[in-house]
Amino acid sequence: MKIYNFKYQFLCYILIINFSSSCSKWEKPELKTSSVTDPIATSFKIRMVYTDSLKINTILTAPKHEDYRNLFFKYSIFPDGLNLVFYDSFGCPSTVEADHGTVYKDTSILDLVGNVKIFSSDGDYLETSQLYWDAESDWFFTNENFRFWNSDYDVAAKRLDANKQFTKFNTGRLTGTMNIQER
Repeated sequence: MKIYNFKYQFLCYILIINFSSSCSKWEKPELKTSSVTDPIATSFKIRMVYTDSLKINTILTAPKHEDYRNLFFKYSIFPDGLNLVFYDSFGCPSTVEADHGTVYKDTSILDLVGNVKIFSSDGDYLETSQLYWDAESDWFFTNENFRFWNSDYDVAAKRLDANKQFTKFNTGRLTGTMNIQER
C-alpha cells in the first residue's frame, strides 16, 4: 500500500514540477496594439465608382489605398498614384492622373500631388505639380505653377481656380498665347 501511495505522490510531484517549470517559459499570446498612425485598412488595385441618381459621375482607380478614418482628422491616401475619370452631363470623360493623392473625408477635398495631368474630352490639357479638387462644388484650385493648353489657349500661371469643365477660371499673372475674337 505504501508503494501505491508513493507512486501517486511521485507522479503528482513530477506533474507539479513540469507545469511550474514550463509556465515560466510559456509565451503568452499578446494582443497587438497598432500604432495610432497605422491605417485602419489597406486595399490594393481598387476601383471606386461615384454615382448620382444612377448616373456615373466619377471613376477612381488606384494600385493602393490606405484608409486613416481612425484618426481625429479623417483622410485616405493613394500613395502609389491614382487615375480619375470625370463624366460631364453629356457622358464625355475627362481624365486626371497624379503620383499621389489624399482625400480629406470631412471636407470632401482631394489633394493631388506630383505630375498632375488633366485631359478633357474637348482636348484641353492641364499640367501642374499640385492640384486640389473640391468634390462638393466640382472646382479645381492650386497655388502652384500650372500650364494649360487647348485650341484657344497656351498659357502658364502661378494660381488657378476653375470649374471642372474649365469654362470658368481665375488665375494669377498669365504668360502665353490666347486667341481672342473682337466683337
